[in-house]
Order: sequence, then structure tokens, then C-alpha cells
Amino acid sequence: MDTLDVLSHGLANLSMFPFFDMAHYVVSVMALREQPGALEVSRASPLACWFSSMLYCFGGAVLSGIMLAEPPVAPLSNGTAVLLASLLWYLVFYCPLDLVYGCAALPPLRLVLSGMKEVTRTWKVLGGVTQARSKYKDGLLVMIAIGWARGAGGGLIRNFEQLVRGVWKPETNELLKMTYPTKVTLIGAVLFALQQTHYLPLHTHHLMLIYTTFTVVNKRFTVLCIVQTRMMLTGSATSPFAPIESVLHKTLFTGFRSYAALTAPSTNNPNGVSGRLQTKDKSVKKSD
Repeated sequence: MDTLDVLSHGLANLSMFPFFDMAHYVVSVMALREQPGALEVSRASPLACWFSSMLYCFGGAVLSGIMLAEPPVAPLSNGTAVLLASLLWYLVFYCPLDLVYGCAALPPLRLVLSGMKEVTRTWKVLGGVTQARSKYKDGLLVMIAIGWARGAGGGLIRNFEQLVRGVWKPETNELLKMTYPTKVTLIGAVLFALQQTHYLPLHTHHLMLIYTTFTVVNKRFTVLCIVQTRMMLTGSATSPFAPIESVLHKTLFTGFRSYAALTAPSTNNPNGVSGRLQTKDKSVKKSD
């Protein structure tokens, strides 16, 4: 138990600036660069590309600020963070010979950067939950929502970010089809909200260690799968939560008959279900 306390306190006292923040910025900007058409936008309009990068880097703080009725530009008031993110954006997109992106995209280094980014996720989720608790002490759902927004804001505002690049894809809405980072952030927001409201009997630093270990280990396996299948870090890999989601969906939301079976038109009767009911009514009347 003493070892666990030492590790958890060491993690809780770990400073995110500058190395972990740099890893977060690099991975976020790389994710933007790997979006279809992002390179063309970077050449045609560097300002739009820079603004999209800032939304990727600070989207969580912007979204949580809007939800708490705070100025959405407040995250940009940290000049050091914005300058650092802007420098890394320039190097990822415009470095001569593409050296920065080429090195960061190497599987070993990408694995390290992705793990460091997941460490920052813990701080973002916990920061959002504690910020909401300071204003809404008994608002459990508010804590979950703000923690989720702070940790996964870049994905939740993806449609707005796409508009900045001149792209409109409403089918990519995170609420319609959640990616793995959004799901794991929601789980973290629920856990930290329960812990802060004393429904979960754990110390904050212990939960931080457990959650960080879980996200880092899962991220390592996800990155390795992506590298093996030649995919990019844009959420296209299979989610480790897929089996659980499938069971819950079939148990709680499908019912005895699927919705498609109830609404799809019949091949023999163009009127579908209503047509079959009318046919049944007619047969009853004839029998009478």
C-alpha cells in the first residue's frame, strides 16, 4: 500500500508543463494533419489551419467555458501555452523536409507521445469536474458533463472545427458515433464525479493513478493496432468497449424486435406494416 501511495502522490504532483503539454499539442496537431484535406487547407489558408489546430489543442477548455457561461476565449489568455502550441503547429505542418512530423510519426515515438497525452487527459477531466463542483456542489450530472467536455472537447466540437476548414460532415458528430477517446473520457468523468461527491470511496490521487494507468495501457494497445493495420490516430481503430456496448445495446435498447423490422416496408406489400394490419382487418370482417 505504501508503494501505491508513493506512486499516486508522485503522479498527482507531476507537472504537465512543458513536456506533457507539448506531447498533447503534437499529437493533437498530428491528428488534424491526418484529416482528409487538411494539408491542402494548410497551404491555401494557414490562418484557418492554425485556428483549427488551436481548437484541437484547447477545444476542451473552450467547450467547458461555454457550458459554464465563461468567456470561450479565456484559454487563449495563456500566452505561453498558445505560443508553444503555435510553434509545434508550425513545425508539424511546415518544417523543412517534414522532419518533425516524420520523426513524431515513427511508431516508438508516437507510442510515447500518445501515452503522455493520455496522462494529460486525467488532469483535464479532474479539472473539469472540480471546476463544476465549485459552482454546483450537488450537481452530479453537471460535473460529469463539464469533465467530459474538458477532456474530450476537441472531438465534441469536431463539426465546428470542420466548418473552419470548409468541411461539413454532420455524420461525424461524436454523439452519433463516439470514438474511443470520447468514450474513455466519459467513463473518467463519471468516476471522478462519483469520487468528488463521495459515492466512490477512493482518494483522488488513487483514482488518478488507476484511471491514468488504464488509459495509457489501452492507448498503447490501440496505437499498436493502428500501426499494424496502417491506420491513422483518428479513432478508426476498433474500440475495446465494443463487446460491452454490443451486449448493453441488444439488452436495453433493441427490444424483442428490431426497429428495422417494425418500420421497413414489406417486399410483398408496399404499404408495409399498416398494409398487413389492413389485410388482417379485412379477413376478420369476411369471417364475420
